[in-house]
Amino acid sequence: MKRIAVFASGGGSNAQKILQYFRGHKTIEVGLVLSNKVNAGVFEHAKNFQVHSILLSKSQIINPTEILELLDENNIDVIVLAGYLKKIPLELIQTYPDRILNIHPSLLPKYGGKGMYGITVHKAVKLNKDLISGPTIHLVSEEYDKGRILFQKKIPITISHTTEQIAAEVLKVEHEEYANVIEGYINQYYERLD
Repeated sequence: MKRIAVFASGGGSNAQKILQYFRGHKTIEVGLVLSNKVNAGVFEHAKNFQVHSILLSKSQIINPTEILELLDENNIDVIVLAGYLKKIPLELIQTYPDRILNIHPSLLPKYGGKGMYGITVHKAVKLNKDLISGPTIHLVSEEYDKGRILFQKKIPITISHTTEQIAAEVLKVEHEEYANVIEGYINQYYERLD
Protein backbone atom coordinates (compact mmCIF):
# COMPACT_ATOMS: atom_id res chain seq x y z
CA MET A 1 0.00 0.00 0.00
CA LYS A 2 1.44 3.37 -1.04
CA ARG A 3 0.72 6.18 1.38
CA ILE A 4 0.07 9.82 0.48
CA ALA A 5 0.50 12.89 2.67
CA VAL A 6 -1.75 15.77 1.60
CA PHE A 7 -0.48 19.28 2.38
CA ALA A 8 -3.15 22.02 2.31
CA SER A 9 -3.50 25.57 3.64
CA GLY A 10 -7.16 26.41 3.08
CA GLY A 11 -10.65 25.06 2.57
CA GLY A 12 -9.29 21.90 1.07
CA SER A 13 -11.85 21.14 -1.65
CA ASN A 14 -9.17 19.38 -3.71
CA ALA A 15 -7.99 17.54 -0.59
CA GLN A 16 -11.58 16.43 0.04
CA LYS A 17 -11.83 14.99 -3.49
CA ILE A 18 -8.51 13.17 -3.01
CA LEU A 19 -9.62 11.73 0.35
CA GLN A 20 -12.88 10.60 -1.21
CA TYR A 21 -11.19 9.05 -4.27
CA PHE A 22 -8.68 6.98 -2.30
CA ARG A 23 -11.02 5.82 0.48
CA GLY A 24 -11.05 2.03 0.20
CA HIS A 25 -8.55 2.04 -2.69
CA LYS A 26 -6.69 -1.26 -3.16
CA THR A 27 -3.15 0.10 -3.48
CA ILE A 28 -3.09 3.77 -2.42
CA GLU A 29 -4.29 5.50 0.73
CA VAL A 30 -4.11 8.97 2.24
CA GLY A 31 -2.15 8.40 5.44
CA LEU A 32 -1.71 11.96 6.65
CA VAL A 33 -3.05 15.49 6.19
CA LEU A 34 -0.79 18.43 7.09
CA SER A 35 -1.65 22.12 7.23
CA ASN A 36 0.06 25.32 8.31
CA LYS A 37 -3.24 27.07 9.17
CA VAL A 38 -5.08 26.38 12.42
CA ASN A 39 -8.53 27.06 10.91
CA ALA A 40 -7.97 25.27 7.60
CA GLY A 41 -11.09 23.51 6.35
CA VAL A 42 -8.94 20.53 5.41
CA PHE A 43 -8.92 19.43 9.08
CA GLU A 44 -12.68 18.86 8.94
CA HIS A 45 -12.29 16.78 5.77
CA ALA A 46 -9.53 14.69 7.38
CA LYS A 47 -11.77 14.10 10.40
CA ASN A 48 -14.71 13.07 8.19
CA PHE A 49 -12.52 10.53 6.38
CA GLN A 50 -10.81 9.41 9.61
CA VAL A 51 -7.36 10.38 8.37
CA HIS A 52 -4.70 11.53 10.84
CA SER A 53 -4.07 15.28 10.54
CA ILE A 54 -1.42 17.56 12.00
CA LEU A 55 -1.17 21.33 12.34
CA LEU A 56 2.39 22.28 11.42
CA SER A 57 4.04 24.61 13.91
CA LYS A 58 6.24 27.51 12.80
CA SER A 59 9.21 25.51 14.05
CA GLN A 60 8.27 22.53 11.84
CA ILE A 61 7.76 24.74 8.77
CA ILE A 62 11.17 26.36 9.31
CA ASN A 63 12.88 23.07 10.11
CA PRO A 64 12.39 20.50 7.31
CA THR A 65 13.93 17.76 9.48
CA GLU A 66 10.83 17.86 11.70
CA ILE A 67 8.49 17.48 8.70
CA LEU A 68 10.64 14.64 7.35
CA GLU A 69 10.37 12.89 10.73
CA LEU A 70 6.56 13.22 10.63
CA LEU A 71 6.45 11.81 7.10
CA ASP A 72 8.76 8.96 8.07
CA GLU A 73 6.75 8.12 11.21
CA ASN A 74 3.63 7.87 9.03
CA ASN A 75 5.32 5.78 6.30
CA ILE A 76 4.63 8.35 3.58
CA ASP A 77 5.65 7.48 0.02
CA VAL A 78 4.28 10.46 -1.92
CA ILE A 79 3.43 14.08 -1.06
CA VAL A 80 0.47 15.79 -2.72
CA LEU A 81 0.01 19.56 -2.47
CA ALA A 82 -3.61 20.72 -2.54
CA GLY A 83 -3.54 24.48 -2.09
CA TYR A 84 -0.52 24.50 0.20
CA LEU A 85 0.86 28.03 0.25
CA LYS A 86 4.33 27.54 1.70
CA LYS A 87 7.45 26.86 -0.34
CA ILE A 88 8.50 23.23 -0.12
CA PRO A 89 11.96 23.04 1.45
CA LEU A 90 14.80 21.68 -0.65
CA GLU A 91 15.35 18.85 1.86
CA LEU A 92 11.82 17.51 1.16
CA ILE A 93 12.35 17.72 -2.60
CA GLN A 94 15.65 15.85 -2.29
CA THR A 95 14.16 13.18 -0.01
CA TYR A 96 11.08 12.73 -2.24
CA PRO A 97 12.50 13.21 -5.75
CA ASP A 98 9.72 12.99 -8.36
CA ARG A 99 7.31 12.13 -5.53
CA ILE A 100 5.82 15.55 -4.77
CA LEU A 101 2.85 16.58 -6.92
CA ASN A 102 1.17 19.98 -7.11
CA ILE A 103 -1.81 21.45 -8.90
CA HIS A 104 -1.73 24.99 -10.28
CA PRO A 105 -4.77 26.91 -11.59
CA SER A 106 -3.24 28.05 -14.89
CA LEU A 107 -1.69 26.55 -17.99
CA LEU A 108 1.93 26.69 -16.88
CA PRO A 109 4.33 28.24 -17.66
CA LYS A 110 1.78 31.06 -17.89
CA TYR A 111 0.98 32.74 -14.58
CA GLY A 112 3.30 30.65 -12.45
CA GLY A 113 5.92 31.57 -9.90
CA LYS A 114 6.09 33.14 -6.48
CA GLY A 115 2.89 34.86 -5.40
CA MET A 116 0.85 33.37 -8.26
CA TYR A 117 -1.87 31.27 -6.67
CA GLY A 118 -5.64 31.21 -6.29
CA ILE A 119 -7.65 34.21 -7.42
CA THR A 120 -4.47 36.16 -8.33
CA VAL A 121 -3.92 33.74 -11.21
CA HIS A 122 -7.51 34.07 -12.48
CA LYS A 123 -7.31 37.87 -12.27
CA ALA A 124 -4.20 37.75 -14.49
CA VAL A 125 -6.01 35.52 -17.01
CA LYS A 126 -8.95 37.97 -17.07
CA LEU A 127 -6.72 41.05 -17.29
CA ASN A 128 -4.84 39.60 -20.27
CA LYS A 129 -8.12 38.69 -22.01
CA ASP A 130 -7.01 35.08 -22.47
CA LEU A 131 -9.46 32.85 -24.30
CA ILE A 132 -8.23 29.65 -22.67
CA SER A 133 -7.25 28.73 -19.16
CA GLY A 134 -7.08 25.51 -17.18
CA PRO A 135 -5.18 23.65 -14.51
CA THR A 136 -1.71 22.11 -14.58
CA ILE A 137 -0.61 19.14 -12.48
CA HIS A 138 3.16 18.98 -12.14
CA LEU A 139 6.01 17.60 -10.10
CA VAL A 140 7.55 19.95 -7.57
CA SER A 141 11.11 21.09 -8.22
CA GLU A 142 13.40 23.63 -6.57
CA GLU A 143 11.78 26.49 -8.52
CA TYR A 144 8.12 27.50 -8.10
CA ASP A 145 5.90 25.89 -10.75
CA LYS A 146 8.82 24.71 -12.92
CA GLY A 147 8.64 20.95 -12.32
CA ARG A 148 7.80 18.42 -15.03
CA ILE A 149 4.20 18.79 -16.24
CA LEU A 150 2.10 15.65 -15.87
CA PHE A 151 -1.28 16.98 -17.03
CA GLN A 152 -2.93 20.09 -18.45
CA LYS A 153 -6.45 20.67 -19.66
CA LYS A 154 -7.44 23.68 -21.72
CA ILE A 155 -10.76 25.30 -20.89
CA PRO A 156 -12.28 27.77 -23.34
CA ILE A 157 -13.30 31.07 -21.74
CA THR A 158 -14.76 34.27 -23.11
CA ILE A 159 -14.14 37.95 -22.51
CA SER A 160 -17.47 38.05 -20.64
CA HIS A 161 -16.32 35.49 -18.04
CA THR A 162 -15.78 37.08 -14.64
CA THR A 163 -12.70 36.23 -12.58
CA GLU A 164 -14.92 34.14 -10.30
CA GLN A 165 -16.41 32.23 -13.25
CA ILE A 166 -12.93 31.45 -14.59
CA ALA A 167 -11.93 30.22 -11.11
CA ALA A 168 -15.04 28.02 -10.88
CA GLU A 169 -14.44 26.48 -14.33
CA VAL A 170 -10.82 25.66 -13.52
CA LEU A 171 -11.66 24.28 -10.07
CA LYS A 172 -14.28 21.98 -11.57
CA VAL A 173 -11.61 20.38 -13.80
CA GLU A 174 -9.17 20.20 -10.86
CA HIS A 175 -11.78 18.23 -8.89
CA GLU A 176 -12.40 15.90 -11.84
CA GLU A 177 -8.77 15.21 -12.70
CA TYR A 178 -6.33 15.58 -9.79
CA ALA A 179 -6.97 12.26 -8.02
CA ASN A 180 -6.94 10.35 -11.35
CA VAL A 181 -3.59 11.84 -12.29
CA ILE A 182 -2.17 11.10 -8.81
CA GLU A 183 -3.28 7.48 -9.09
CA GLY A 184 -1.87 7.02 -12.59
CA TYR A 185 1.42 8.67 -11.69
CA ILE A 186 1.94 6.63 -8.50
CA ASN A 187 1.15 3.37 -10.31
CA GLN A 188 3.55 4.21 -13.16
CA TYR A 189 6.30 5.43 -10.83
CA TYR A 190 6.33 2.28 -8.69
CA GLU A 191 5.88 -0.10 -11.65
CA ARG A 192 9.14 1.30 -13.07
CA LEU A 193 10.91 0.45 -9.81
CA ASP A 194 9.67 -3.17 -9.70
